[in-house]
Amino acid sequence: MKFIKNIPGHLFFVYGMLLFIATMLVVLIPIWIISKLPEPKRARALHIVFQCWMGAYLTLTFSPVFRKGKEYFKKGKTYVVVINHNSLADIPVSSPWIPVPNKTLAKIEMSKIPLFGIIYRAGSILLDRKHGGSRRESFSKMQETLELGINLCLYPEGTRNKTNKAIQPFFDGAFITAIKAQKAIIPALIFNTGKIMPYNKVAWMRPMPIYFHFLEPIETEGLTLDNVVELKEKVHQVMEMYYLQHLNNKA
Repeated sequence: MKFIKNIPGHLFFVYGMLLFIATMLVVLIPIWIISKLPEPKRARALHIVFQCWMGAYLTLTFSPVFRKGKEYFKKGKTYVVVINHNSLADIPVSSPWIPVPNKTLAKIEMSKIPLFGIIYRAGSILLDRKHGGSRRESFSKMQETLELGINLCLYPEGTRNKTNKAIQPFFDGAFITAIKAQKAIIPALIFNTGKIMPYNKVAWMRPMPIYFHFLEPIETEGLTLDNVVELKEKVHQVMEMYYLQHLNNKA
């Protein structure tokens, strides 16, 4: 009975994956060409393409994105945007729907996937978790990215939330980066992606509206690395409280 009940979700997953591949092939060559541009021109052009691509894809999968708090992004300022992470469905939502060009920190394994790896490498800062040297290099690349005026899109939980907690504990990386660069942090919450692609269901998907809320920036000016834990806990508290308060009222 449970298998029969899950059939529509499995069929919709197949539809979603086929549609993803089809739309990816449409944008693959433009993205490959753009990847040859120097930064920050590359990030700006990629952001437009990613928004068009994911705008079409999410519409065709009946999962439109509704954003709130875009006014917190001020022209001429660069931010470290930190986002909760509940599902693989967060990926097509987060970076494209941040209102400004950005780069995300991503696992190097994903860049080795045929064709998709071209796209992944073009818009990401790659991290090889097996090598400590790669972690140090990623910190340097994130600093360089911010210095170029490109925003960062980071998941401070480190991995998808598979717990019963609203938001998992945060790692230090995003907060060290923000303090070193003296850039404000914009907390952001994504709602419903955990229901669209739950971590405990394999090859299963369903359509739902997605809500992406940006919160008021938290400044880091004047802070030092001695304040990393304090900043991390403050951002976590703000995000967790907001998430719990808006679970049933996302508009």
